[in-house]
Amino acid sequence: DVQLVESGGGLVQAGGSLRLSCVASGFSFDEYEIGWFRQAPGKEREGVSCISSNDDSTYYVDSVKGRFTISSDHAKNTVYLQMSGLKPEDTAVYYCAAGIIRDIRNYGKASEYDYWGQGTQVTVSS
Repeated sequence: DVQLVESGGGLVQAGGSLRLSCVASGFSFDEYEIGWFRQAPGKEREGVSCISSNDDSTYYVDSVKGRFTISSDHAKNTVYLQMSGLKPEDTAVYYCAAGIIRDIRNYGKASEYDYWGQGTQVTVSS
């Protein structure tokens, strides 16, 4: 069975850091782009970052550039999202997702992804 399991969320003060992990199983990890999305209450799901399957190129939404870093450990089928300088507006449920994205410019579109994790809550207090 395909599984994406996120972990690492929690409560942190503004300016703090968290590292999210996404462990993948049940599909060819090296063939899929892995993206991180987030959804805050009352808001649409937003694409935050993506790492490509072939060369580990990374992509970020403007609001997290310079604060978040995505990385991949192919030996562990795991993708990480290191989040620093957290702000209250980063509060959301964070999801990882896997998809084969033909045009990487679409990395932020949820429809490009086939598999989703259950999400992990990140709460940033002011």
